[in-house]
Amino acid sequence: MAQPVQLWTVESLLRWATEDFRARGIESPRLDAELLVAHALGTTRIQLIVDSRRPLAGDELARMRALVKRRRAREPIAYILGTREFWGRPFRVDARVLVPRPDTETLVEVALARTREVSMSMRALDLCTGSGCVAISLARDRPTARVYAADVSADALAVARDNAARLGAYNVAFRRGDLYDAVEEGARFDVVTANPPYVPTAEVPSLPADVRDFEPRLALDGGGDGLAVLRRVIAGASARLVDGGALAVEVGAGEAPAVAALFAEARFADVRTHLDYARIERVVSGVLRNP
Repeated sequence: MAQPVQLWTVESLLRWATEDFRARGIESPRLDAELLVAHALGTTRIQLIVDSRRPLAGDELARMRALVKRRRAREPIAYILGTREFWGRPFRVDARVLVPRPDTETLVEVALARTREVSMSMRALDLCTGSGCVAISLARDRPTARVYAADVSADALAVARDNAARLGAYNVAFRRGDLYDAVEEGARFDVVTANPPYVPTAEVPSLPADVRDFEPRLALDGGGDGLAVLRRVIAGASARLVDGGALAVEVGAGEAPAVAALFAEARFADVRTHLDYARIERVVSGVLRNP
């Protein structure tokens, strides 16, 4: 007698994907399963609950199988879905850029707080812009500001430009180049932000597979001690900031004290460290005071 064909429902598919991911040691297996099932079905996570007993068609199962194979290989969920929310907005992302992290929202918070007095006329420069998440968030929150987004990677800038167009950030100008070389000589800004590569080279191989094997190494590897690019950002900032202008940079866990010392050496005052949502020192900022 032929065995009955298994009837797959939304609920059973969710359960199977969750168990599969958990068995493979994937972090947040239930969340990943919900996101992928919703994506495969073209619906929302809330609707999965409503439709939990709905039988699935063959093409729906085929789409889900393809997504599961990609996640089993540790491809980041954000790349599979093609989007990641940041500062309340959906940013398109792929392997050309880092996946925006909630930790980086601290960088936006600090930049906005440090420029309240010039909020209507703010001129901002975002270095190592990647997906453009910081620059675009600043531009949308300050629509009368002028924001420059710079990156050495043409591929990254293509992603950032697309995000700006979709999210209506028309006050962002994109420039390709190595840090400050991307903008014209003599340009001065009220704030410079940067989320540069800050992972020490020796630690890159031990990063989680979905980071190490998929996200661009150019945006991860910060040199021997992780501070190679940060040193250049800090050293060059004084020539690019107005008097009283602010510099804010994202740093790796444990790097804040060394970075704060670099700020002090570069004549920055009111140097502060700022905690991310996990209470880790994630951003260092200071104000330039010319003698």
